[in-house]
Amino acid sequence: MALPKVLQHLALPVVASPMFIVSYPELVLAQCKAGIVGAFPALNARPAEMLGDWLVQIEENLAAHRAQHPDAIVGPLAVNQIVHVSNARLEHDIKVCVEHKVPIFITSLRAPPKEMVDAVHSYGGIVLHDVISIRHAEKALEAGVDGLILVAAGAGGHAGMLSPFALVGEVRRMFDGAIILSGAIANGGSILAAQAMGADLAYMGTRFIATREAHATDNYKKAIVDAQAADIIYTNLFTGVHGNYIRESIVSAGLDPNNLPDSSKHAMNFSDGSSAKAWKDVWGAGQGVGLTNDVPSVAELVARLKDEYETARQRLIAR
Repeated sequence: MALPKVLQHLALPVVASPMFIVSYPELVLAQCKAGIVGAFPALNARPAEMLGDWLVQIEENLAAHRAQHPDAIVGPLAVNQIVHVSNARLEHDIKVCVEHKVPIFITSLRAPPKEMVDAVHSYGGIVLHDVISIRHAEKALEAGVDGLILVAAGAGGHAGMLSPFALVGEVRRMFDGAIILSGAIANGGSILAAQAMGADLAYMGTRFIATREAHATDNYKKAIVDAQAADIIYTNLFTGVHGNYIRESIVSAGLDPNNLPDSSKHAMNFSDGSSAKAWKDVWGAGQGVGLTNDVPSVAELVARLKDEYETARQRLIAR
């Protein structure tokens, strides 16, 4: 099966992960203008009425950029929808994004309802769904999604525990559509490796936190630059779902990262901003932090990733 058309013509086979607190219009616009998929969570736009304003701002800015640079590769926009019972905004956010014909929906936590998938398909959009297991992948495919984002061990945010080799291999046996791989992908060689094992594109989040356009504090960006893989703690304490966080921020919150209590998935609540608060006070990041040592612009980072990707490809050819 061929990749959906909207994912075929990118400057680099990368989908930027939509990150709570971090992915605001400035970052998304820079990602799209660099030729990759730019993304943000709908819930970042608070209050809910701001979501439409953000979409108008992004649409108008990208249209102007295309007019000024007719030969440029401009990546498409993706908006993340949290499919969870506590997300009281879900129906509203879906309606707004469908009205704006957002080309890519990224759904998380639960398989998207058929009504959402049908609405997105009605204007030619696609739905990609986050999964951490084969069971989740099967449910998402039954719902009619167009692609799967495999969140493997080491990914930032709500990550799984499976090796990317195992997860990609098993999913590829049952699905010949779009596979996007997440998990400590922080340089061009990692992007090529994702494709080598059977994925179509790479899903990158943490590396974009340490960019000038990211809506993150300087301390957060510095913590990513300073951290190594061993500084990433996997816990479900902060949102009720297991995720990866920077040790330094856990210590700063007055907690012992080596003795964190377990939480319940019922603790997750998207109706009052509590989950967003967890991401603001305790910093999420993936195990690829050790490959980050500066805070460039998005354009500079993507150009570097392209060079690294091509260098890695040529190195393999030479072998």
